[in-house]
Amino acid sequence: MTNCKYIFVTGGVTSSLGKGIIAASLGKLLKARGYNVTIQKFDPYINIDPGTLNPYEHGECYVTTDGAETDLDLGHYERFLSTNTTQANNITTGRVYQNVINKERKGDYLGKTVQVIPHITDEIKRNIKLLGNTGEYDIVITEIGGTVGDIESLPYIEAIRQLTWELADDCISLHLTLIPFLSAAGELKSKPTQNSVKQLLQYGVQPDVLVCRTEQELPRELKEKIARFCNVNFEAVIEARDASTIYEVPLLMEKEHLDRVVLSKLNLSFKNEPELHDWKQFLYRLENPSKKVKIGLIGKYVELKDSYKSISEAIIHASSATQTEVEIRWIHSEEISEENVDVLLHDLQGVLVAPGFGSRGIDGKLQAIKYVREQNIPFLGICLGMQCAVIEFARNVLGWSDANSYEMNPSTKHDVITLMQDQKDVENYGGTMRLGAYDCQITASSNAFDVYKTTEIKERHRHRYELNNDFAEQLQAKGLLISGTNPQTGLAEIIELEDHPWFMGVQFHPEYKSRVSTPHPLFISFIEAVSKTHSTILKKASVN
Repeated sequence: MTNCKYIFVTGGVTSSLGKGIIAASLGKLLKARGYNVTIQKFDPYINIDPGTLNPYEHGECYVTTDGAETDLDLGHYERFLSTNTTQANNITTGRVYQNVINKERKGDYLGKTVQVIPHITDEIKRNIKLLGNTGEYDIVITEIGGTVGDIESLPYIEAIRQLTWELADDCISLHLTLIPFLSAAGELKSKPTQNSVKQLLQYGVQPDVLVCRTEQELPRELKEKIARFCNVNFEAVIEARDASTIYEVPLLMEKEHLDRVVLSKLNLSFKNEPELHDWKQFLYRLENPSKKVKIGLIGKYVELKDSYKSISEAIIHASSATQTEVEIRWIHSEEISEENVDVLLHDLQGVLVAPGFGSRGIDGKLQAIKYVREQNIPFLGICLGMQCAVIEFARNVLGWSDANSYEMNPSTKHDVITLMQDQKDVENYGGTMRLGAYDCQITASSNAFDVYKTTEIKERHRHRYELNNDFAEQLQAKGLLISGTNPQTGLAEIIELEDHPWFMGVQFHPEYKSRVSTPHPLFISFIEAVSKTHSTILKKASVN
């Protein structure tokens, strides 16, 4: 095959319908048939990237291997396809306009008036085709953020309209929409979908496939009605029922023949039937656990669970691998105090302290870490969670009552967590942290080595602060071991406690690398340690 094929995924009626999950599920099915597939996300907001966005605004900021701060949907893409994405997989309006303005300043437009059409739309089209032009992929799926009708999305819809003509048979449009059920009338209603497609048609884009989110089964006559009023084939009206887990969606889409419909419209062969045995085994183990544990996830954004999306998904991957039902108790760090910490944590078998920035909620995290350290409860600290573990240890074991992070208290004499040297002259906050994958050398005789089974690993980072090596010798003398370091800089990457069943903090973000096919060993080891302390034994399940 010489030409790359393109699939454009848009959404209508309402946000949060799951375009990313549908795109990832379709990509999974196409890859399982033998095609080389990648997925990219185009976000309409004017930020250059989501790196400076509050999690309340946009959920988790996902970091790629090459250090791009991206939309959380890229995490779904990687988890479903088991492939790495890059900066080219996430484009924002901010970056589009920045590129156009930079070209205008250099005189690339030869004095012409720079306009949305053609200059902005041309830049969008250039970015859409960037991955396809590498020759690496057979199919590129492009998800457009927001919903049809949003002012911010109009240039992207126009770019799709133009590409539909330019690429002809090499592209199709998939539109995700909602079929609500009105309980008062006892009916599923297709009018919102009809109106959404009508609006898309007004912009010049005819969807080739309609994926309809619904709580109930779509009757044949309703699908026929949708096909008739929306100008699509009957078989291209795809039912997307609510699922108990996002990992069921590829199987549901296979049952609806979404991949077959798409391949037919792209004039591609079906090749082999999708090989999904391992995926089905993953789901079987997930749905048939042999034991149950309760883990506390402590953070300051727990009201919006998407803020810790990759962590919760990594726990799911590891729970399937260990056939353990993991109940996550989401605990706001600001609610934890010395007086109530025992009440909040006493029935937990494990505690994970999540990453974050700023001083809000730090005292609660420190109280929680002190409690699990003293009670021998398995602990995993990620990024700021690891830094808090160092602060707590310095305060309560070494007796340095003023021990803190330079981020929280620049004047402390015991800044056991300090600003990285190469961050001290940074003035712009966007895209300037320590980002992406870095090497870590693990001490052979350590719990970390038992977890990874190797002395050399590479993990993704997103931080400005580090363990202050000026205090490393004193910390280690009292039992806080630095078991992983960056070989180039000496930066502490992993800490653990000598006299504790399982206590580990990592400066990096292991959750970004966890996949359905390859659950992260750190989460597997954590859950295994948690289940050893105390777990409820469920009916024995076997994997066929």
